[in-house]
Amino acid sequence: MFNLGSVFIPVTNLDTAKQWYEDNLGVIKVDEWSNGDDEGAGYCFKNGAAGLALIKVEKPQPTEFTIKGRKKNVYFNFSVEDIDAAHTRLKQNGVNTTDIEDHGDMKGFDFFDPDDNAFSVVSESIHSPYHHANIKKRQEEKT
Repeated sequence: MFNLGSVFIPVTNLDTAKQWYEDNLGVIKVDEWSNGDDEGAGYCFKNGAAGLALIKVEKPQPTEFTIKGRKKNVYFNFSVEDIDAAHTRLKQNGVNTTDIEDHGDMKGFDFFDPDDNAFSVVSESIHSPYHHANIKKRQEEKT
C-alpha cells in the first residue's frame, strides 16, 4: 500500500550540493525546479525506488535527532553491498567520514555533506533480518 517515495535533504547552496551528491552518491537527476521560495533538485538511485531531493534552505537544518543526552541518530541511512568500497570512495573524494563500525550482522559509518548534514551508510550481512533478501522474504510472506 505505502512505499517510501523520496527523502528531502536541506542544503544551503543548491549548486554545490547537486555536484557533491552526483559525484559522491552517484544519483541521477530527474528534475530541477525554482518556484519563488521553493528551489530544489530531485534524484533517483541506480537501484531501488526511493528518491532523494535536495531542497534549498536559508540556514542549515538538522538531519539527525537526539536519542538521549548527546547520542544522536540520523533520520535515514543509505544501504550498500560493499561498505569498504563505499567508505574508500568517499574518503578518496575528500568526504568527512567516521570509521567503519562492526555491529555483528551490520557494519556502518557516518559521513557528512558540505552543509555538515550527517548520514549513515550500512551494510547488512545475510544473517541480518534487515538484509534485502530477508526483507524480500518477509514481503512475500505478507502478500
